[in-house]
Amino acid sequence: MSDTPRVGTPGTQTGNMIRDSALGLVPETVSEIIALNGHVWNDTIVPPALLEIIRLRNARTVNCVFCKSVRYDVARADGLTEERADMIAPGYQDSALSEREKSAIALADCYLGFPAGIAPDLAPRIAAAFTREEIAAVLVALMTFNFTSRTAVSIGGMPEEPLPIIELSVSVTTD
Repeated sequence: MSDTPRVGTPGTQTGNMIRDSALGLVPETVSEIIALNGHVWNDTIVPPALLEIIRLRNARTVNCVFCKSVRYDVARADGLTEERADMIAPGYQDSALSEREKSAIALADCYLGFPAGIAPDLAPRIAAAFTREEIAAVLVALMTFNFTSRTAVSIGGMPEEPLPIIELSVSVTTD
């Protein structure tokens, strides 16, 4: 990564992390992106801690420095501790995460690696852990997390050093 942004940011600070990112340079679509993010967090059948687990798995896969440092307040309130967040790393299969959380990470890895297929031995495990509606909700959430983090990384301005962990309110992201 370059330490010089390829695009930069709008230069204004609204307090909305999406609007203040380079996505804010496209005002014609940024409000819809913010609304989608709000729906993912507020109108889902998937618990916030589980959403945060897949969001963090995506952040690590894409290597979005900012996304890796963010923790959403609703996920913390739902029981996601920093200790659990640290388990989302390679070797998560042998961690203290629940089987459902491990299945969510495995589903995320399938989506992030080869979205058109799933290993035959993994499909029954995911089907046992989630309803069809929950699988769809997880995949829509992953799509949202992935396109925003990939865009943030590809258009530049990402710090090269890790950032401290910061907690954000979902309400801040939906304004």
